[in-house]
Amino acid sequence: MTPSPRSKPTGPQAEPAPPSPESPDSARTQEEGATPQTREQERQITRRSWDLLRSLLHPVRLAFLGLAVMVVLAQFTGVVGPWLIAWAIDHALPALLGGDGLPATLVAGAYLVAGLATGLLTLGFERQSSVLGQRMLVDLRRRVFRHTQRLDLEFHQRYTSGRLVARQTNDMETLRELLEGGVQVIVGSTLTMALTAISIVSLDGPTALVMVAMLVPCLALTVWFQRRSKVAYRRIRTHSARLIVKFTETFTGIRAVQTFRAEDRQESGYTAIAGDYRDATQDSVMISGVYQSGFRLLGNLTVALVLLVGGLRVANGALSVGVLLALVLYARRFFQPVDQIAAFYNTWQSSTAAMEKIAQLLAEAPAVADPARPVALGRSGGRLDFEDVAFRYSGDGPEVLHPVSLHIPAGQTVALVGRTGAGKSTIAKLVARFYDVTRGSVRLDGVDVRSLSARDLHRAVVMVTQEAFLFGGTVRDNIALGRPDATDAEIRAAAEAVGADGFIRAMPYGYNTDVNKRGGRVSAGQRQLISFARAFLADPEVLILDEATSSLDLPSERQVQDGLTSLLAARPGGGAGRTALIIAHRLSTVMIADRVLVVDDGRIVEDGSPSDLIARGGQFASLYRAWQDTLH
Repeated sequence: MTPSPRSKPTGPQAEPAPPSPESPDSARTQEEGATPQTREQERQITRRSWDLLRSLLHPVRLAFLGLAVMVVLAQFTGVVGPWLIAWAIDHALPALLGGDGLPATLVAGAYLVAGLATGLLTLGFERQSSVLGQRMLVDLRRRVFRHTQRLDLEFHQRYTSGRLVARQTNDMETLRELLEGGVQVIVGSTLTMALTAISIVSLDGPTALVMVAMLVPCLALTVWFQRRSKVAYRRIRTHSARLIVKFTETFTGIRAVQTFRAEDRQESGYTAIAGDYRDATQDSVMISGVYQSGFRLLGNLTVALVLLVGGLRVANGALSVGVLLALVLYARRFFQPVDQIAAFYNTWQSSTAAMEKIAQLLAEAPAVADPARPVALGRSGGRLDFEDVAFRYSGDGPEVLHPVSLHIPAGQTVALVGRTGAGKSTIAKLVARFYDVTRGSVRLDGVDVRSLSARDLHRAVVMVTQEAFLFGGTVRDNIALGRPDATDAEIRAAAEAVGADGFIRAMPYGYNTDVNKRGGRVSAGQRQLISFARAFLADPEVLILDEATSSLDLPSERQVQDGLTSLLAARPGGGAGRTALIIAHRLSTVMIADRVLVVDDGRIVEDGSPSDLIARGGQFASLYRAWQDTLH
C-alpha cells in the first residue's frame, strides 16, 4: 500500500563530473585542498545555488503544487492500510465468524479502494515529476548553452571543454534525480513518518516510547554517515575531475599522441588516475553499505522490540492481536522513509555540488561586455584608429602590446608581420574586441569599439583564421553562417567571387553536400575558400585574416591566394574594397598589401608599403630576401 519512491543511486554513479583541477573557481579550490573558502564565499555560493533552483521552480510552481498534493494524498491513502488490517482482525473477523459478513466486506472494500487510490496517485506523481523535471532541465540546458556562447574568448581559454561537457551532461543528470524525486522524498517520506508516528501513538503509547528510544541510535548513525560521506564524495569529485581532464586532453591531442607513439604512456597515466577514482568510489560504497546495513539492523531490532513489548501486552490483555499486527506493520513502515531520506542524502549532496557548479558557471560575467548604452554604428567605412593602446592579458601579467598609436584609412589592406609572439594577433583581437584594451582606445570610424553593441561590431568586423572551422551541415549552411537569411543566389555569388563555386558544384550534392564533422569531406584549401565565401557574404567593413594560408601546401596556397585577392578587392554590391588586416608569415600573402607593419616585442618598428620597406633594408627587407632565396 505504501508508494515506494523511485530508487536513488547512493554510490558514485550519482556523482556529477566536477571541474578540472586547474580551475580557479571556489568549488574546485575547496575540493582539492587549496585555499579554503571563507564563510562569505560559501554563503555566496549557497545563495547562488538556491537562486538558481528558485528560478527553475518559479515557472512550474503551480504544477509542483499539484504534484505535492498528489504525494500528500498518496501518503494518507497508504497509511490507513495497517489500521484497516487491525480493525479487520479485531472486529470484522469475529463478526464474520458470528455470521455477519458485512464488516469484513466493508473493510475489504475499503482496503481495495485505498490500494487503488495509492496506486493511481503514485502513477500520477511519478509521471508528473518526470515531466516537470525534464521541463526544468531543458530550460537549464538552454540557459547554460546560451550563456557560455556569450562569454568572451578569455573565459573559453580558461574554462576547459571537458568541464563544459560535464556541466551539460553529468551535472544535469544529477540534478534530474533531485528535480524528479525531491518532492516525493522530502514531502512524501516526511509526511509518511509523521502520519505513521501519529498512528502508533494513537494505537499504543508504550510502543511509541520504544520507537522514540530506537530513534537515538538511528540519528547517531545518520550523523556519522553524513560526516563520512562528505569526505568520501569530496575525494570522488577530485579524482573524477582528474579523470575527465586526462580523457579530454588525450583525445583533443590525439594527433600528437599518435605521432609520438605515446599511447602506452597516456594509458599508464589514465590507469593510475582511474585507480584513484576506483579506490575513492569503493570507500564511498563501503560507507554507504555500513550505513544501509546498520540502519536496516536497527529497523529490524525495533520491529522485534515492538513485537516483544506488544506480545507481552497482548498476553496481559492490554492490547489486541489486531492492534499488535498493525503496530508491527507501522514500525516497519516508520523506518522505510528514514532509510529513503538517508539514501536521498547522497543524491542531495551530489546535486548540491552540481547546482553550485552550474550556478557558478552562469554567474561568470564576460570580461568583454556589451555597453549599457551602445552607440549606433550605422554603415561603417572601415577606418581604424589605435590611440595610445596598451594591453596585457592579465592584471599582473606582462605588457604584450606597448603603447601604440596607429591610423588605418578605410579600404586599406595592412599586413602585420613579425616573429611568433610579437603581438600581431593581439592587435587583431583588439580590433575584433575579443579582449578590451588595458589602456587607450581602439576606434572604428571614430567610435570606441567598447561603445558598440556586439551585433554592430560583429557585423562590421569579421575574422578568418587558419583553422577555417566548418560546422556539421551543408556547404550552404556554412557559407550562410554570417547571413542566415541569404538567398541561394547570393550564396553562389559569394562562392564564385572567391573561386569556390567550381569545386562546390563538383561535390555529390553541390551546395547541399554535408561537409561532415569539422569539414572532413573537403581539403584544407577548400575549407579556407568556403570560409572566404562566408566572409564575402557577411560583407564586413573590416576583414581580419589571421594566418589564413599558413597551413596550406603550394597548390592550395595559390588557389586560396586568388580567392583572397578577390575577397579583398570586391564587395557583394560592388563598391570599394574593404579595410583588411592580414597576419601572415608567408610573404606571398603579405606582398598584396598596401601597407606593412613590422611588429616586434609589442611595438611597431617598421611601417610602409612593401616596396618602401624592402628599399629601407630593415627587418622586412631581411624577411623578403630570405623568402626570395627559397624560391630559387
